[in-house]
This record gives sequence, structure tokens and C-alpha cells, in this order.
Amino acid sequence: MEYTDLYIGGSWRSGAAGERFDVLNPATEEVLASVASAEIEDAEAALDAAEVAMRDWAARTPRQRSEVLRKAWELMTARLEDFARYITLENGKARADAMGEATYAAEFFRWFAEEAVRADGLITHAPASGARIMVQHKPAGLAVLVTPWNYPAAMGTRKIAPALAAGCAVIIKPASETPLTMLALMPLLEEAGVPAGLVNVLPSRRTGALVDHMLHDPRVRVVSFTGSTGVGRKLLHSAADQVLKPAMELGGNAPLIVFDDADLDVAVEGAMLAKMRNLGEACTAANRLYVHEAVAPEFTRRFAEAMARLKVGDGTDPTVDVGPLVNADTRDKVAAFVDDAVAKGAKIELGGQKPSGTGFYYPPTVLSNVPESADCVHDEIFGPVAAIQTFTDQEDVIRRANDTEYGLVAYVFTGDMKRGLQVCERLDYGMVGLNRGLVSDPAAPFGGTKQSGLGREGGHEGMLEFMETQYISASW
Repeated sequence: MEYTDLYIGGSWRSGAAGERFDVLNPATEEVLASVASAEIEDAEAALDAAEVAMRDWAARTPRQRSEVLRKAWELMTARLEDFARYITLENGKARADAMGEATYAAEFFRWFAEEAVRADGLITHAPASGARIMVQHKPAGLAVLVTPWNYPAAMGTRKIAPALAAGCAVIIKPASETPLTMLALMPLLEEAGVPAGLVNVLPSRRTGALVDHMLHDPRVRVVSFTGSTGVGRKLLHSAADQVLKPAMELGGNAPLIVFDDADLDVAVEGAMLAKMRNLGEACTAANRLYVHEAVAPEFTRRFAEAMARLKVGDGTDPTVDVGPLVNADTRDKVAAFVDDAVAKGAKIELGGQKPSGTGFYYPPTVLSNVPESADCVHDEIFGPVAAIQTFTDQEDVIRRANDTEYGLVAYVFTGDMKRGLQVCERLDYGMVGLNRGLVSDPAAPFGGTKQSGLGREGGHEGMLEFMETQYISASW
């Protein structure tokens, strides 16, 4: 691996303490690379570089910023295979899934290249005073971005692109399991014309201390985090000390509802997408499958057959559909969810056995008759396990779907569009897929309600997370 040092001020450097940590290939458990680990001194250097770089960048015209982002999209699109390879090697996901992520990641540069020129303001006449009310959006300031391991490219570009479009500089802390993809993106951004110091990357084994230090630096004004709700709560506590602008995309416990009038071909295909995209290691993954009892036997049979057709193996093999989970802890947690559900009465329709041998693999698994007391009903599975429950009453299934502290995404399958929209409006979730198993789109505001987060990523709203609204009262 070529890029394994810290990236600060447009230069590659070792960490201040000279420490490094290993990044493993989850398919082979072999070391891919030894990566520099950032310390507090490195964070200070990154903040210094970002502060200087932002002065010029924020002063550039929206069109100038737009052209740089557009160039980044063009360059990344031309190198999707390279980025997909990085993603597969450090994350484990199958090549087709990795290509999908790389394409999705690149698209954020194009979308926000277009949004950079649309930070529209407003001029109105104050009804009472007669003054002019002038409203404009300005760059909020330095942004600290903390990204997860499940989407090593997309979760970075989904934050970098709107921040740069808004005129901000950023410091990125990628997940320790998957820092290589983000580091590999930096030469591309240089080539696209991103100034030195505007984007800095700090891999580190001291994540808590490093991020906390940056969130208490007065130059930082925005924190954007994707990850677990537990970690998000801690970051919000730190952000409160400086009243930082937070964007938090946190955990999920997505319900997927299949009504008795649903087209089962569409429902099975949608459920496969919602459950198995990224091997189920996604906050948007369908976690609880509620199927009307009239169609549950047929849906379960078809769904299990579709899951059984998936080929498990090393994601670098283009014929493989399902790669390994990211690490041993994740695999063991998934296995524990299955064991718990079975012990409480669930039936294994497919899979359910942790394989022996090298690699952090777990097979596609389908559970039926899953009881409400099962742990997997209340916590994110984050793996290739589908937990199926049944229902008969619409009011009951809406209540059960909403009965969680999370509110990121839900899925509904029905042949009655009126009922579908009525149910969607009553689901307490930031996003709903209606007869679709995929909701993520750079052009749409991604985010949740309740303890699934604050703010939105993507859409026009994604850029506003990195901007402050200024109002000027003027007379002339």
C-alpha cells in the first residue's frame, strides 16, 4: 500500500510519536499495511494547516469551488476500479458491492459541485420597520469529520464534498479498520486542485483523545460523525462545550414491512437490497422484517432461496457475492444474535452456523418465528442475518415498527399506494423506502429522527450543515 502516513497540509508525514498500527485484510486476516497513528501534536498541525487554507478557499467564488469538485468527480470516476480494490481489501465487501460504493462516493463530488453555486440568499422588505432583510449563507468554519469502517470511501466523500462546496476546510479521522481508502483519495484531490491544507487525514489508534482535543479547539465550528449512537452521544457532550454545529448520522433499527397485497417479487428483491447491501453492515440495513401472515410462508421461502444463491468468499473474486465481516468482534456479535434468537424460539431457515477457518466470515442467514424478546429485534445486527416476524393488523405493525429509540430508515411494500403513503407518514423515521430496498441518494437528504441522529447529509441540506445563516438589516 502506497499511502500509509498522515496527510497534513498537503504533505505525508509520520505521527509525532512515530507509532503505527496494522490494518488487516478481513478475508485472510493478513496485515495489509502499517499506518501512522496521529497524536495531539499532529492534530494541532492539521488545524493550523486547515486554518490557513480555508482563508483563501472561503474567499473563492462558488463557481471556482464547483470546478474543483467537478474535477474530483471526473478523476474518481476514471479510477473506480482502484478505489473498489482498496475498499474490498480493507473492508472485505465483495467487488460488485465495492464498485457500487466507489460510484456512489464519487457522485457526491458531482452533486455538490452543482450545489456549490446554489447557496441562495434572500432579500425582503421588513413589514414593520421598512428595513431590508438580507439573508446569506457563509462557511461555518473548520470541520472535524469522523467516519466509520463500513463505507470507507462514501462516508468520507459525503462529508468532504459539501464542506468544500460550502467553503470550509476539514480534518478527517477515518476508522482505524479502514483508513487506506481515504488516504488513497488525497492524491486525487490534489490533482483536482484542492489546496494544500484544506483536507487533512489523521488515522489514529487514539481516536477519543484526538477528536476530543480538536472539538475543544476554538477554530473548529462543525463536527460531522457517522457511527454508533453511543459514540455519537459522547461527541455531542464534547461538542456542547463549544456549542459546535453537529451533524450526526447514528445507528438504526430499520423495520421492513411486507403487506399481504405486495408484489412478492418486488418485496423479495427489495428485501435483499435492504438486508444484504454491504453484507448487512449498514445503518440502513433492514433489521426487523415484518411480513403479513397471509404471505409469510411464501415470502420466507422465496427470500431464503435468494439468500442461498449468494456465493460467500474473498471479495476480490469477482464471482463472490458475500465477503467477510470487517473483524472478528463483528462476526462474533452476529453469531451471538443468532444463537440468542434460536435459544428463544426462532427457527433457522438458512445458515446460522459460524464457519471455521481463516477470515471473518458469516453465512447469509434467515430466521423465522423470531420472538419479540430476541436481542436482534432491539439492536442492530450489522451482518447478513434476516430476522422475520409476522403481523396481521396494520395498526399493530406500525406500533411495533416505531417501538425503538432509533428512527433512521424504514421500508414498506404494498400494492396499494394510498395505504403505502399513509403508513409512511406515520412511521417515525427520517427516510422511508416505499416498494424500494434502497434509499441512499446524493440528491436526497439522508438522516434520521430520535436517536438516529441530527442534521442531514446529501441533498441541498447537506451543504447547509457546513454553513451559517447571516442576517443583515439594512436601510438605504
